[in-house]
Amino acid sequence: MLQLQSRRCALAALLLAALAGAPLAAVAQPLPIFDAHLHYSHDAWERLPPKEAVALLRQAGLKHAMVSSSSDEGTQMLQAEAPDLVLPVLRPYRSRGETGTWMHDPTVITHLEQRLARYRYVALGEYHVFGADADLPVVRRVVELARQHKLFLHSHSDADAIERQFRQDPQARILWAHAGFERPEKVREMLRRYPRLWCDLAFRSEHASMGKVDEAWRAAFLEFPDRFMVGTDTFTPERWHYVVEHANWSRQWLADLPRDVAERIAWKNGQALFGSLLKP
Repeated sequence: MLQLQSRRCALAALLLAALAGAPLAAVAQPLPIFDAHLHYSHDAWERLPPKEAVALLRQAGLKHAMVSSSSDEGTQMLQAEAPDLVLPVLRPYRSRGETGTWMHDPTVITHLEQRLARYRYVALGEYHVFGADADLPVVRRVVELARQHKLFLHSHSDADAIERQFRQDPQARILWAHAGFERPEKVREMLRRYPRLWCDLAFRSEHASMGKVDEAWRAAFLEFPDRFMVGTDTFTPERWHYVVEHANWSRQWLADLPRDVAERIAWKNGQALFGSLLKP
């Protein structure tokens, strides 16, 4: 009887706290994370088998993980291991050495077309292209393939290359990797100009320190709460061991934002944009 009364009291206390708007951090689940920038390339799967990689993603509390790799076999292995978790992204690179040459190599297009005919994806990328190189025929064809297959472009680019891709296809949907490593003022300018541009925050640690959000970035997040996503960027195998740590760090600085904004950046934006793209 006493045990039943104790349970009732505990439930009543939780209900009163919720009604009063009091924080329930002690009982709430950790904020889910949608990680928009992960790689699982050949040197990663050689050291970290798919089962172990997926275990890390789940330990980090990820709701979804956008994964690309060099070659695409890594992405396919990880997606096969966790189809409920992994959203595959098709990269132009068949190996790491193509980062700076792919835009000059027509065989990249053959590779992409063959993979697109065989598998389903949510985006093309992450690829590196800067300035006038975005107007090269290979890059133009990538933009066309994204339009043809209704895919996002995950572009690691400067602002100039982003603008050139939008001139090729004003209806393109571009996820700007690392927010272009631009200052928040420039990022806001680009987001105002291009309503179909979103940003991931991978490797942008300057936006938060000691759990506090930089004021210039705060202004960007509050002006465009639906246009940012977090990302870890496992560009080397060693980075996989920071997936859990990065998710926890993201939760710390997101807690310095209004709850609704934090939830959007943490997972709701990614879920809204990509979460349903692979459903039949």
